[in-house]
Amino acid sequence: MPASQLDSRAFRNALGRFATGVAIVTAIDQDGHPVGLTINSFSAVSLEPALVLWCLDNRSHNLAAFSRAGHHAINILGADQEELSNRFATWPADRFAGLDWHPGVGGAPVLPGCCAVFEVANETAHLAGDHSVFIGRVEHFGANTALAPLLFHAGRYARLREFPPPACGRE
Repeated sequence: MPASQLDSRAFRNALGRFATGVAIVTAIDQDGHPVGLTINSFSAVSLEPALVLWCLDNRSHNLAAFSRAGHHAINILGADQEELSNRFATWPADRFAGLDWHPGVGGAPVLPGCCAVFEVANETAHLAGDHSVFIGRVEHFGANTALAPLLFHAGRYARLREFPPPACGRE
């Protein structure tokens, strides 16, 4: 079917069949205030150099803040952080009110209790259809391998049946 004839709801539903992790990307805006939002569009790009990407809808009220930010943090949520995910997915709201966080590299807010955090320098952004693709160079990262990740599949949160998952052998 030609792209011009795609049913956008059906396309979105088909994309939802791909299970993803859930993250909150954060930065400091030009006025020095923390900004952040929930995403599931996160991916590794390169190991050498260490690059990651995430995507943001071009209609987002946060687009200018993330475009201008020199750094951002990608906070990978744990299975017990569904409420935090919902908090950062809701607008309008003061998402950081009463939230314990500390500044990471470049000041980007690092959230506690996450499975992993990637603190990145904002390298570039590319316009791609109705979204912008942000590529960042990883300057610092950490992971808590004891925490199970929060997942998103078919429009709702999900969790791993087994955690930790069985070890995979390499040949």
